[in-house]
Amino acid sequence: MKVAVIGYSASGKSTITKKLGEYYGAQTLHMDSIYWLEGWKERPEEQVALLTEEFLDSHNSWVIDGNYSSACFDRRLEEADIIIMLLFSRFTCLKRAFARYRRYKNTTRPDMGEGCNEKLDLDFIFWILFGGRTKRKRKGFARIASVYAQKTLVFKNPKQLEEWSESLRI
Repeated sequence: MKVAVIGYSASGKSTITKKLGEYYGAQTLHMDSIYWLEGWKERPEEQVALLTEEFLDSHNSWVIDGNYSSACFDRRLEEADIIIMLLFSRFTCLKRAFARYRRYKNTTRPDMGEGCNEKLDLDFIFWILFGGRTKRKRKGFARIASVYAQKTLVFKNPKQLEEWSESLRI
């Protein structure tokens, strides 16, 4: 099984990826873990793409979370058996970001690059509320849902995702 999990920041992509990886017995890749270097420095795009490609080439079954369009994004979508899209409201995502910050404050969460302690600054809050929800981004998600309609599951709130997860007994 191959599953691509995409969506807005702080919508729970990494959480559902971990659960699905265990459920399907698949390898997981959190794109944040290869994109961010220690101290929140960005890894060069070419390296991120190469690491992603190596992961894809090395595993027959995977669950990958994250958007990162420059990192084999089209290949991930094409190869995925299921595309899970988490399009929760900006306020739901902000609430989740605050909860995540409280949980992991001064530590690096398991799905993040080493040395990237959890933070919640004004730039990230702006990203959650506005920057990551541009018209272009929304159109991109709509295009994916249309092109891959047969294999895309769109969740607009946590309750929908929870009900689907419970139906699988995850």
